[in-house]
Parts: sequence; C-alpha cells; structure tokens
Amino acid sequence: MQRFSRLALFAITLVLSLVLAACGQSSNNSGTASPSPSPSASPAASTEPSASPSGAGETMVFKAGNGDVTVPKNPQRIVDLTGSYTGHFLALGVKPVGILDSAHQNPFFEGLLDGVGNVGTGTEVEKIIELDPDLIITFNGGEGLEQLEKIAPTVAIQYGVKSYRDQLKEFGVLTGKEDKAQAWIDQWDAKIAELKPQIQEAVGDRTVSILNPYAKGLYVFGHNFGRSGEIIYGEFGLKAPAPAQKEAIDSGTGWASISLEKLPEYAGDIIFTSPWSGDDADPKIVYDNELWKSLPAVKAGHVFQLNAAGAYFNDPISLDKQLEFVKESLLSLKK
Repeated sequence: MQRFSRLALFAITLVLSLVLAACGQSSNNSGTASPSPSPSASPAASTEPSASPSGAGETMVFKAGNGDVTVPKNPQRIVDLTGSYTGHFLALGVKPVGILDSAHQNPFFEGLLDGVGNVGTGTEVEKIIELDPDLIITFNGGEGLEQLEKIAPTVAIQYGVKSYRDQLKEFGVLTGKEDKAQAWIDQWDAKIAELKPQIQEAVGDRTVSILNPYAKGLYVFGHNFGRSGEIIYGEFGLKAPAPAQKEAIDSGTGWASISLEKLPEYAGDIIFTSPWSGDDADPKIVYDNELWKSLPAVKAGHVFQLNAAGAYFNDPISLDKQLEFVKESLLSLKK
C-alpha cells in the first residue's frame, strides 16, 4: 500500500509539472506564426557497452541533445513522445509501447500500430508510467525533461539537425538495428535514382510550391519540414519560386509565413497543398478567394491535394507513401 501511495504521489507530481510546462509553452507560442516541427536529429552515439547497475543487461552511452545518456543497449519498451519519429522506429521493425495521439492519427501507419499504447499529448504522465518504459524519446528543450528522466532513461532530440537518413541511422544504433536502417536507405535511394529523371522530364523548368492555408494566411514549405518537401525539393531537385527558395529553403528554416496578398509571388506553376492541421481555420478562405482561383496553376489544374493528416510527417514510412502520391501527381503532367 505504501508503494502504491508513493507511485500515485509521484505520478501526480509529474502530471502537474508537465501540464504547467505545456501551458507555459503554449503561452510563449501564442503570438507566433510558427508551424509545428515535423521531422530529425541527434549527435553521434557511442556503442561501448557497460554493465547495467541493475544487472538487467548491457547499456551504452548515447550522446543526445540532453547530454550523454546511459540507455539499454537493446531497448524493448520505447515510449516515443515526439510523434515525428514514430515512423523511424516502425521502419526499423521496432514497435514502441507508447506513442502520441498525433502519431496514432497518421493514416500512413494503418495496420502497424496494433498493441501500441496511446499516451495522448505526452503530458498524461500516469499513462507513461503504466507502460513501464525502458527508454523515452522526446524533443530537446522541453520543460518536462527532468521529470521524464525520473521515469526512464530519456533521449532528447533536437529537431531538424539531421536528415531523415542520418536520423534513421542514429536510431538504428540506438536500437541495435543498423542493418535495417541501411536496408531502408538502400531501397529508398534506388527508387529515387529510377524516378528522378522521369520526374524532372515531366516537370521541366516549371516551379513547384507547397502551400498550406492557415488562420493568418499561408505557410510556404521548403525542403525539410514535411509536406513532401524532402521529396519534391530534396530528392527530385525541383525548383521553388524565387521568394520561396530564399525564405523557406536557402534560409534553412524549411518554412515561411505569408499573407494572402503575397500569394502570387510564392505560387509556383505546380502547387501541392492541404489545409493546415494546426488550427481550425477554414481553408476555403484561401481556396475560394479570387486571388487563388486566378493562379496559373489553379487554372491549369496543376494543384494536388496532400493528405492533411499524413503530410505533417517525414519519417521513412510516411515518405514511402508520400513518394507514391508525388510521383503519380507529377508524372500525370506528361499526359
């Protein structure tokens, strides 16, 4: 009974701490027009084993965004609190025991999440404790990091530092699945090598934009922030309109925010778009606007609707699905 009381008290304390942290972050971001991150990052990991203090198995030191973390050499019960990296683990054949609700909603993960727990937004700490994780993955910079470290070894990832290839390799080291990481990269590179010349021939010199309407205007996405930008710009090397190239790609940020009035400057000859999933703004404010309807891409029928729920992600599983849509869309321009 005393053990249960201590566990309950610990859980309550953690819940209050993380909820307050989440509220603080929400308050700090309320005045910004910054999209949520969607994919990659973490410094190199050391694979030197050491004896586990509990004697339960080998450990290794992983150099993460929150410093050197001693983790199980072959973790069995991973809780992923990023959402963005769930598909990396699934691609490695590693099924986490718990993931965020946002990852559960990814249509590209259908059939892959049987038995995986839902930890909501990640602030419901009692759900994390119940899953008895031996490793927690989270984003670097969160105020609740110290609380998570009390539950299990916690690896914090700095979003966007590494490409999805390098991030997959890193998670391969972390989980002992380096061979599977390389196998995915090899098959992916082979598909890109085959498709790239076909896509470039179909598109020619035309520019391509990725545009998401949201409450204050539109987001313009680049090469490393999901929405198939990694494929369109990174893999196929297609051109963005000059302002989008400068602000969303050359800047390294991966995105830019514009007003509706600036739409013609950022709209390419080909447009990939979807409603923004980060707020409840009506996308018809943009799509029914005469400015949108007058765009050359719209008039030519060269507008392709991304899957709004899945476009957020740029993990290996999601990229494979997005590649099929991008390929079919762009190759249709040859007809």
